[in-house]
Amino acid sequence: MDALVPVLKRHPGKSVLVFALIFKVIHRLLQRLPVPKVVKQDDWKSWKWRNLSVSMVHSVLTGSWALTCVLVWPETLSNLHSYHTPLSYLLVCVSTGYFVQDAGDIILTGHARQSWEFLLHHVLVISCFLYALFTELYVAGAVVALFVEVNSVTLHLRLMLKLAAVQASSFYHINKLVNIVTYLTFRLGTQFYLTWYIVHNYTWLNQGLFFLIAMMMMNVMILIYFYRLLRADFFWNKRPVRLNGTQNNNSKKFPCD
Repeated sequence: MDALVPVLKRHPGKSVLVFALIFKVIHRLLQRLPVPKVVKQDDWKSWKWRNLSVSMVHSVLTGSWALTCVLVWPETLSNLHSYHTPLSYLLVCVSTGYFVQDAGDIILTGHARQSWEFLLHHVLVISCFLYALFTELYVAGAVVALFVEVNSVTLHLRLMLKLAAVQASSFYHINKLVNIVTYLTFRLGTQFYLTWYIVHNYTWLNQGLFFLIAMMMMNVMILIYFYRLLRADFFWNKRPVRLNGTQNNNSKKFPCD
């Protein structure tokens, strides 16, 4: 670790590309795993399943990693501007590589149009994380921001269960309850804390205006997603029914209900 991180700091851009390639390899390896028949029969669902599988690996890895960094080094939570450890810098580097890989996967596979919201989110995250890596500022802030990946685990699981058409299972209903709890705690709670920190310390923070605008944009997106989540899982709503009796749930919309 002591030998690796200085190399990463000397070449942050190249390091991010290396980790992006590693996630690309993970993407290829996950394609060998079996998928539900209902998913395999649809090309778009197959792509989405593979994309979510890589996202799940990233979320489990970085979510637990971020929590560990804060538990072991509590100053991470209080000094978002200038504090970081070698392990936290490596975490941000790894995560940035994932977001670069995922953005590339969405664009190169021709799904950019229906996934524009995710691409916007990725651009904001990548720009903030790259700034942290190149300047070694806000690394702790990036680590805390990765708390949202704890919620992403249950969120990705929810979407994968919907792709597999098992919404009626007890596992799906348990997960949707856990998902709401983690959304409130690790996603909305994290965004609130980061926004409060930027506003409270705005007068002296480096590039404070940029980070405030980026945070506000992500706040709007996250609140919209929260509304969609509540509407889809907890409030009955009428949807057009096809002739075969199935609902038209706009399945090709990436941030689906």
